[in-house]
Amino acid sequence: MTYSFKTARLARRDCRDMTNALDTGTTNGTSDPLFLGLRTAIYPAPDLPAAKAWMTALLGVEPYFDTDFYVGYTVAGYELALDPHADPARGVITYWGVADADAAHQRLVDAGATADGPVEEVGDAIRTATFTLPHSGAVFGIIENPHFHLLLGPAPIPGQAVSSDS
Repeated sequence: MTYSFKTARLARRDCRDMTNALDTGTTNGTSDPLFLGLRTAIYPAPDLPAAKAWMTALLGVEPYFDTDFYVGYTVAGYELALDPHADPARGVITYWGVADADAAHQRLVDAGATADGPVEEVGDAIRTATFTLPHSGAVFGIIENPHFHLLLGPAPIPGQAVSSDS
């Protein structure tokens, strides 16, 4: 798929349609949120050593997780990752946090998304799944991560002292 402004409009429409179809972000008619917020963005990195060197220099921090199959950085409380096995044609995959990956998987399928596969455990009790959104083919990810804790307040800037005056 060639990326264009038309593709971007379709992807935005898909996200808007999906949000409406998902009952404005709630599960089972309660106030429990289906999506807990953004969690992870995974970038394809066919040349992982080059991508890691570039990203480390850009961010000014070393990765917290560094293997030959995945490199992860903590950026402002979120994860920015590099994956040498990800398909560059699919682009960056953004994962939305969910409390229950199985329930979210079913809700997305019921709302018209095409599951790329079942929910998978990727290690350390972290569970993920990806979907292709209707109409645009955009990729939508979910992640159930019991270890994620949202950083509240402004993120520290690398190399700057944190002020307690605010």
